[in-house]
Amino acid sequence: MTPAASAALAELTQHFDTTTLVRDPWRLAPLEIDHRERYRGRAAAALFPRSTAQVSAALEICHRHAMPVVPQGGNTSYCGAATPDASGDQLLLCLARMNRIRELRPIDDIMVAEAGCLLAELQQAATAADRLFPLQLGSAGSCQLGGNLSTNAGGTNVLRYGMARDLVLGLEVVLADGRVLETLGSLRKDNTGYDIKSLFLGAEGTLGVITAASLRLFPQPRSVATAFVALGSVQQAIELLAELRSAGGEELTSFELMPRAALQLLNRHLPDRQPPLPLDAPWFLLCELATARRGADTHHTLEDLLSAASERGLLGNAVIAQNERERQALWQLRESIPEAQRRAGPSLKHDVSVPVAVLPEFVTRGTALVEQTVSEGQLIAYGHAGDGNLHFNVSLRDGADAAAFSAREQTLRRAVHDLVHEFGGSFSAEHGIGQSKVEELERYAPALELELMRRIKLALDPQGIMNPGKVLKR
Repeated sequence: MTPAASAALAELTQHFDTTTLVRDPWRLAPLEIDHRERYRGRAAAALFPRSTAQVSAALEICHRHAMPVVPQGGNTSYCGAATPDASGDQLLLCLARMNRIRELRPIDDIMVAEAGCLLAELQQAATAADRLFPLQLGSAGSCQLGGNLSTNAGGTNVLRYGMARDLVLGLEVVLADGRVLETLGSLRKDNTGYDIKSLFLGAEGTLGVITAASLRLFPQPRSVATAFVALGSVQQAIELLAELRSAGGEELTSFELMPRAALQLLNRHLPDRQPPLPLDAPWFLLCELATARRGADTHHTLEDLLSAASERGLLGNAVIAQNERERQALWQLRESIPEAQRRAGPSLKHDVSVPVAVLPEFVTRGTALVEQTVSEGQLIAYGHAGDGNLHFNVSLRDGADAAAFSAREQTLRRAVHDLVHEFGGSFSAEHGIGQSKVEELERYAPALELELMRRIKLALDPQGIMNPGKVLKR
């Protein structure tokens, strides 16, 4: 441990009791490895603050001694954003105990919540007030609000409600030197200078620590219709998307594309989760209409739209959920794909987005690229087709050479990301940069954009203590 980290840790030990500042290796171990078990570090200690004042005190000490700090929420990052390095000099700042909902005002459609609140708890609190907090992720039961905002999480409702940053009205942030920036307002209109809070949304803890947020709520949907549809091509999916958007408007909340290969993985590894249609089409779609309008009948609206599209040859068979149990079963299919991939063995993952209009061509060229680059792999491209975001993953084929498959990871990553760049897309649509994509950001981001990011980092974190090695190079 460096002398600076040792001095900081000694002061932290004086300031916090042993229930708040944890140094036992066995308690640190599960916090030092990332969700995908690709990164493993070693922390000097872990701090579990219960208040913004405690976060402020800790950062003031760390800033004074130049001790690095790694903020950690639910530790569900796919990019190693919340994992310490191997130096043993970094403080893990775990926000799970800051889990109060400070305020919920249905009349204003806002909720003020602390960073350690589980996403599922926020959803439940909103529902109890007859409101909707629309951020929807498969990890809702374990991911925390601070991590959601720090990574600008996406999910299955982006098509209607936007990314996490679109759901934020204000933030409480502890800066690197311990000062507290408080902008927990509830105003929809506030045109008073730079939008400082936006700097921290998607910054992955590299500029400061989000401790609380003022969140937008929406009316609770009163009519929801969900369909599972068989399709002949990605082109048909995009044409159907255009029709659903034109006819359904803002009622179209989700549009999730799945290949037959993904559902075959479910059949093999999660046999209790079976699609309601035979797997005789190359692509399948999960789409949903929802509205808060009283008296609306989204079921018949969706049924009419799909019938008309079927008559024009845009789709094959389709099933519409008849009740909430069937609706949840359909969503479980979509949300179980990552688990089926894990059970199938190693996979090479890419979180990419391209303009929706070019998605069919991208999938065609990307499929050929995978076949040429990784003969041991099978493409499993699925996800949020309504906003152009696909999880472009490659799973190991049964009986294929796992070592040869893994050895092609960097070659495939470069080829896929170069193709995405050619289509004007993003190599990180919703999972962030973390430590796994720092080199990718250096390669693809415009030079001026990188320069401005570094200047912002230097201005807000001059000691470079906030989550070093994540997003930007040290």
